[in-house]
Amino acid sequence: MIEDDLLKVLEWRNAPEVRRNMYSSHEITENEHFQWFKKIENDKTTVWLIFSNEKDEECGVVYFTNYSPDGGNVFWGFYAAPDAARGVGTKMEYAALEYAFSELRVHKLNCEVLSSNSAVINLHKKCGFEQEGCFRDFHLTGSSYEDVVRLGILENEWRDMSDTVLERITARMSP
Repeated sequence: MIEDDLLKVLEWRNAPEVRRNMYSSHEITENEHFQWFKKIENDKTTVWLIFSNEKDEECGVVYFTNYSPDGGNVFWGFYAAPDAARGVGTKMEYAALEYAFSELRVHKLNCEVLSSNSAVINLHKKCGFEQEGCFRDFHLTGSSYEDVVRLGILENEWRDMSDTVLERITARMSP
């Protein structure tokens, strides 16, 4: 992600269907967004990427945090543009896991998902993630607390699962 991407990313991030699944669900101002980018653009422990589909259309964001060149444990997340085609989440997840384990060379990928976001929890599980825990009443959403589900996948588990996920993506793309 570069500075030229920020206005598009801000539009995606502020869409109600994206915001409701994030820890920070308020509408982000342009100034706030640019200040955030200034903090992370030279941060070697984070990697922020724009995801493009097979038609080279930009349609989402993938990010990694707590990254160290030594590998180890990394957190990740993603969100699709509100107008992204159905099925782009699986493609983003596949690309993100390939990138994490092949390019970043991490040992384990972790994520946290609001319990109300069952579609993403199920997607992660279909891609080989294991649920490792639940932080009860962890996140204040509006006026009530919500559980947060913790998931993880090891590099060898992804290697065992990656062909199956790719076959699923390829089958959906076939006419």
